[in-house]
Amino acid sequence: MTNRQATLNDVAREAGVSQQTVSRVLNNPAQVSARTREKVLHAMSVLHYVPNRSAQLLAGKTMPALGLITSSLTYHAPSQIAAAIKSHAEEQQLQVSVAMPKGAEYEALQSVLNEFRAQNIRGVIANLPLESSLAERLSRENDDLACLFLDVPPETDVSCVRFDHQEGSGACVKHLWELGHRQFGLLAGPAQSISARLRLGCWRESLHRFGVTNAITAWGDWSASSGWAKTFELIHANPRISAIIVANDQMALGVLSALAQLKRTGAHSVSVTGYDDTADSLFFQPALTTVAQDFNLLGQRAVEIVTSLMAQSPPPRKVLTLLPTRLVVRESTYPYPAQQTTADIIEELKTLIHKL
Repeated sequence: MTNRQATLNDVAREAGVSQQTVSRVLNNPAQVSARTREKVLHAMSVLHYVPNRSAQLLAGKTMPALGLITSSLTYHAPSQIAAAIKSHAEEQQLQVSVAMPKGAEYEALQSVLNEFRAQNIRGVIANLPLESSLAERLSRENDDLACLFLDVPPETDVSCVRFDHQEGSGACVKHLWELGHRQFGLLAGPAQSISARLRLGCWRESLHRFGVTNAITAWGDWSASSGWAKTFELIHANPRISAIIVANDQMALGVLSALAQLKRTGAHSVSVTGYDDTADSLFFQPALTTVAQDFNLLGQRAVEIVTSLMAQSPPPRKVLTLLPTRLVVRESTYPYPAQQTTADIIEELKTLIHKL
């Protein structure tokens, strides 16, 4: 038996397609139907076919790739989204070129798009918070690229895929209201984050429907340390707060730690909800009630949409896709206690003043 490496012709014969079709799957998969692409990829797997990338580069060809512009990967959501995009792109024989600009200014982002263009990249996914005017300008002035945005305001006239914040945020408020809570603290993410503003707006809208207009708001920076510090600020502003709704799980971890120091956990405690459903949230003390977002699904849909846009010339101006979220109820939310004595409140205030 020979150990000869499988060739492009072998793959074409195994898949029952032409060599040109196999070549298109390798170099421009968006132009091949999903069914044919699956047949070719299956044949490659059966034959253990390895593309001769060196030969392609010597011939002046570039490896097919997508561009990903992302915010810092030190936080949970951006890192999970980047990993999902890379995984699903590789399933389509696409590499991912990642750029992390220091700022979200027009010049820096346009420079990244120019670099992608120089690499013959024609599909770009932008996962960083961009205001409508900036996203629309980038899309308009780079209409030769298929640009898909993941963190822009809903009214933005660009192609976008994002989670349904109204669904998840509304579920948090409804859950806490049904447990009897009426005094709320809201811990939002940084004001420059589109997602943070959308979640906060949805919380307030849902609370207003229940007649709650006195919720106290604080702004964190997504970190556990800011969650810890902002908890004292919220309780100081309203010692009667019985529920704190938090914009991500990392800040919620800090909230739980601060409440433990204030001895407001367990019976007669402050209920806490997070957002993201990180893998660690199940193991917080107590286990965190939170909103689950399927980052793998987001990555899959983003790759599918941007490759579809790349196959259309020119790419359509706007494609909007909303993905579902769901509330995961655990031990960090409790029914509101029937009553709290004046002595309890005075003791909590003394503890708070001591911490400050």
